[in-house]
Order: sequence, then structure tokens, then C-alpha cells
Amino acid sequence: MEDRTCQNHAWWRIAGTLFIGLLFACLSAPAQDDANKVTDGVKSPLPVLALPSTTYKFDATFKTTSLQQVSVADRGVVVPTAALTPSHDGVLRLTLDEAQQAAAGANNLLVRLGQLSVEAAKQHRLGVQAQYFPALTSSYVGIHYNKHPGDVLSAGPPVVAVNIISKDSNAVNLMAVQPITPLFSIYQLAKIARADENIAKAKAGMPVAEMAMKVEENFFGLLVAQRELASAKADSRKIQAKWLSASNSGQPVVSTEQETDMISAEKAIIGPASKVKELTASLDEMLGLPEGTRLELVPPAPLVEDTSLKEVADKAMAANADIVEAEQTAIKAHAGLTLTKLTYVPTVGVLGGYAFQNMINLVLPRSFGYIGASASWTIFDFGKRESGVKEAKANAEAASLGVTLTKAKVASKVKSTYLELDRSRQLYQLASRMVSASRVVDASYSPEDPEVESARARMEADMFRAELEYRQAYAKVKALMGKQ
Repeated sequence: MEDRTCQNHAWWRIAGTLFIGLLFACLSAPAQDDANKVTDGVKSPLPVLALPSTTYKFDATFKTTSLQQVSVADRGVVVPTAALTPSHDGVLRLTLDEAQQAAAGANNLLVRLGQLSVEAAKQHRLGVQAQYFPALTSSYVGIHYNKHPGDVLSAGPPVVAVNIISKDSNAVNLMAVQPITPLFSIYQLAKIARADENIAKAKAGMPVAEMAMKVEENFFGLLVAQRELASAKADSRKIQAKWLSASNSGQPVVSTEQETDMISAEKAIIGPASKVKELTASLDEMLGLPEGTRLELVPPAPLVEDTSLKEVADKAMAANADIVEAEQTAIKAHAGLTLTKLTYVPTVGVLGGYAFQNMINLVLPRSFGYIGASASWTIFDFGKRESGVKEAKANAEAASLGVTLTKAKVASKVKSTYLELDRSRQLYQLASRMVSASRVVDASYSPEDPEVESARARMEADMFRAELEYRQAYAKVKALMGKQ
């Protein structure tokens, strides 16, 4: 009889343990429901108790820094706009490097945007990798019954009434869950997150590089406009000297022809002067300078580069931002395919914990520890997993084709851009030699001769125009090589 009594108590202990486990599972199910939902038809392979609080959304179609290759997080301190102060005459002497650095400082939101995109991708990757480790959870249950749960009779002898479930029941549970088979899925999710981080790093410096190119274009455009204005003013003085020399008295002779020439000369000045004002205002705005700041631009040192077509092609295949994005997108797509195939694998996890309770008297102690395992496997889902695998496989093949097409597109662009660089280099070198030769010739003439001054200004304008085209072509080549 004593053996039967002990056996009855053992059955009550097992039933009580199952009751608490079911109660915690019911209370935990709503909190875990969101973790079981994965978009794009990919079912999460994690067990209910092992699922993370946030899920990764797999998108199979998805996807450093000035003109130098630098890390966003390690970017050097730029010259602040406040450092650009005009001289006593109100004119600001400005170099190209100072202009680009000041523009980066005045538009630091672009830098911050790149940093935030990289940081967000990094933190997401770290969050996914944290799922490798056990998840420690805690829960509390308090129940009050409006009626007494009642008593049961023991097997006896003697037969006595036993109260098993308390009218006021409380339970505290601490539990640790370690996924086993879901570790393979977490590894694929980490690959996807790392690919997103690499894409963010490749694109982080693009806005800053675009701003530097705009500043360079505006800078040289202003240099050209200033030379064109100087040429137009020299032509105007030449016309004035012409009519002064035509007068015997040394006074200009007012005639219809003279008036026509003077109006034409004045009209020729209006265009370049207006362009100078427009470009100056635009550059002031880019640099964050006060409106109306006058600029004296210092021409930069001649650009010297010796880039070969093979070097450009090799570096472009390894570091071009478009190729990096295509390759990382392919990695994500193939990881998504593996992740979808893992839905056929049973979900296994181990758990353990410690509980404090007064819900079930006599059968269970007030405090106890436990260990266990959970396993689940979907036997049949009407072809959902099969369709998901086929979809992920198609996306993976499309991403691989995208890498091939992107590489071919970049290779073609490398050739055309390099030929443009070579042509602009030759034109710039020719224009530079013409300016140098003109200075030698000008040495035998009066430097204040309007005709000489006009011709020299026009040649310098052509040289700066050719240099801008040369620098812009080189910037495109560097962008292709991944040197943002």
C-alpha cells in the first residue's frame, strides 16, 4: 500500500510539472508569436522557446571619404568653415583643398549619414551573432480562483482529503534556452547581415565624394569665368584705346561706330561678370560662407597621375562599389537559399531553469530546478517549403547572373572612362604648353597691353577648362577603382 501511495505521489508530481510547463508555454506564446513570423515565405527554423526577440527579414532582391580611400569612422578632421576668414580687404584667398575640406565640414550631415548606415548594419550583425548564445528569460504567474479548486482523496490508508491546487497560486520561473539545430540558420543570417554591412561600407563615402566633385567643378568653373571676364575687360580697354588714338585731340570722338563698339564691349563684359557672381554665390553656399564673400582662387598644382588600363581594370573588379554590392547581394541570396532548405531540418533545443511556486501543493516542492529538451518538425505543409526553396533558388541564380552582368558593365565602363582620361590628359598637357609658350612670347611685349592680356586670359581659361575635364575624368576612374 505504501508503494501504491508513493506511486500516486509520483504521478501527481509529473502531472504538476506538465501543468506548470503548459501554463508557462501558454503565457509565453503571445510574446513569441511575432518571432515565429518571417516574411517572404521563409519560415523561421528556431524553436518557439529559442526564438530571438527580433527576426531578420530576408530580401533576395536586396543588396571610403573624400577622393582618398579612408574609413568613415576614421576620417581625418576637416578644416572648419570658421577657419576660412577673409583678409583685411574683404577678399578670401582660397585653395581647392581648403574648399573641398570646408564643403565637407559645412555638409557634415552627408558624412554622418554614411556613418549611421554603417553603424546600423554593424549593430544588426552583432545582434544576429548574439543568437548563438543561450537566451535567459524570466516569468511570473499569479492566479486567483473565485472558487476553491477542491480536494482529492489520497489512496490511503488512511483515506484523507488533500488540497493540491491552491486558490491563490503564484509561480516564478527562470529559464535558459540554448538552440542546437537553429545554429545553422543563425550562421546563414549572420552571413546576410555581414553582407549588408559590407554594402553599407562600400556606399558610405559616395555622397562626400560627389560633394568634392561638385566643389571642384564649381572651383574651376569660377577660375574659367574670372579669366573670361579679364579677357572681356581687356578687349574693352583695347576698343577704348582704339578710339582715343583715332582722335587728334586725344579725346574720344563720339560717333555711331564708336558707340556701337562700346556697347558691344560692354555687352561682352555682362555675361562673364554675371557668371562670376553666380559661381561665387554657389561656392559660398557650398562652403557655408556669408553671402557676398569675395573669393580669390589659387589655382591648384597640376594633376600628376600615371594610371594604366590594367591597373584600373584590376582594382575595379576588386573594389568597385557596384561590383561589391552585386557580390554581396549574391551572398545574401545563396544564404537565403540555404536558410530556406533548413526548414526541412527538425528544430532542436535544450533548456534548463529554476522555479519557485505554490500553485501545486504536495506534488511539487516550492522550489526546484529542471532541465529538458524541445524538438519539433513539420511533417507536411502542403508544399510551402518546397515552393520557398524554389523561389530562393531562382533568386540565387538571378543574383549570380547579376554579378556577371555588373562585372561586364563595369569592365566596359572602365575602358571608355580610361580612354576619356587619356584624351583629357593630352588636351590638358597641350593647353599647359600653349600657356607656357605664350608667357615666353609675352616677355617681349608690354604686360599691360590689352591685346596681350586678353589673349593670355583666354588661353588660361582654355587651360583651366581642359584641367577640369582632366580632373573629372580622373575622379571617375578613381570611383571605378573604389577609391571614393
